[in-house]
Amino acid sequence: MRRSLLLLTAATTALVLTALLVPLTLLTRSHAADRATAEATARAQWVAHAIGPSLATADERETAEQTVESVNGADLPATSLVLADGSVIGPRDAEDPAATAPVRLARTGRAFTYEPASGGRLVLVPVQGAKDGTAVVRVTLSERQLYAGTLASWLVLAGIGVGLVLLGLLLADRLGARLVGATRRLARTADRLAAGDLTARATPEGPPELRLIAGELNRLAGRIDELLTAERENAADLAHRLRTPVAALRLDAETLRDTGEARRIAADVTALERSVDDVIRRARRPLREAPRADLAAVARERAAFWAPLAEDQGRDCEVTAPEHEVPVPVPADELAAALDALIGNVLDHTPQGTAFHVAVRVVPGGEAALTVRDEGPGFPGHASPGRGASGAGSTGLGLDIARRTAEEAHGRFGAASTDGGAEVTLVFPPAPGAGRPSAPPAPTC
Repeated sequence: MRRSLLLLTAATTALVLTALLVPLTLLTRSHAADRATAEATARAQWVAHAIGPSLATADERETAEQTVESVNGADLPATSLVLADGSVIGPRDAEDPAATAPVRLARTGRAFTYEPASGGRLVLVPVQGAKDGTAVVRVTLSERQLYAGTLASWLVLAGIGVGLVLLGLLLADRLGARLVGATRRLARTADRLAAGDLTARATPEGPPELRLIAGELNRLAGRIDELLTAERENAADLAHRLRTPVAALRLDAETLRDTGEARRIAADVTALERSVDDVIRRARRPLREAPRADLAAVARERAAFWAPLAEDQGRDCEVTAPEHEVPVPVPADELAAALDALIGNVLDHTPQGTAFHVAVRVVPGGEAALTVRDEGPGFPGHASPGRGASGAGSTGLGLDIARRTAEEAHGRFGAASTDGGAEVTLVFPPAPGAGRPSAPPAPTC
């Protein structure tokens, strides 16, 4: 935009200056010629007036020669006197001026200027009262003398034109910098809003159109913040309402006669209460926080959580994860929920005794991959079911939870049946500010 504005300004200024300076250059040339002609005419008239009386006496020749010699010089126009008998006092032309039509016309008593074909200009003034007839004072202006000073005037005009173009470009550059800067700052604000920073606001600056866009963008950001806040409060309120039935379940569990069964159900109710509390905290957590979690640590922690149930079902569980931190831009609770959904699918929909593997690795490019693979029969139809569909009689939401967790972090989701069972892979981009780990994964159980 800035470059286009400079090019447009340069082209427009050049056209305007061309339309202005071309007539001015022609005018200065014409003015120089008129000035030189006027000076030559005054010189010729002075010579005619000075030698006019002497031409009527016998000593006319000597006086005329002295007068003509006094007005000639190295850089002065050539001034000569053409007597009535055709003789010339002063500089002569290549051809005899007495035989030319301009001199004959001047002998009739007319003073005028004449432009010969060879260039330059002649000024002819008649001298009346000569003894032998009318003499003619002739002043010859060469091309250089006729247009003296024109080049200097043209250089001045060219300098003015160049200065005006540079001034226009400077002003256009400052204006372009202001427009481009305001536009870029507006774009950066939009990028921050797109990244989830709802505190980002644009500063109205620049031309009225950009100020209008900045105001509308701020208004849109405020409205989005209000809608998201209301939505999250609704989710928190809905989760809060679950406390009452959970409390009823706890009371029912305490009335059971079997102490072991009561403790087991009470533990389940406690876990459910923690889940409800997590939902409320997540719903009311500010969106401005940059999410970050250690994928390797979450994988080890959730595998350890499910290990007792896997052992009860006779399943082998293998966890392969790096010892170092593998940061990903996902909240730890969401990452744990996605991994719980994947492990829960294995435990619920594969025969008891089926082994499964949880692996975390860093792929080329710095991305982190989480893979849950089992040795069961695989997905029905050799393809992963979509949201709301399941080949095993479930809701089909488990895989969708994992899919949304990966995609909301701008990652990728993949699920397919292999020769050895089903495999689900979530790929996450590295968290902002995270370095690229170099240590290899370490297998754990």
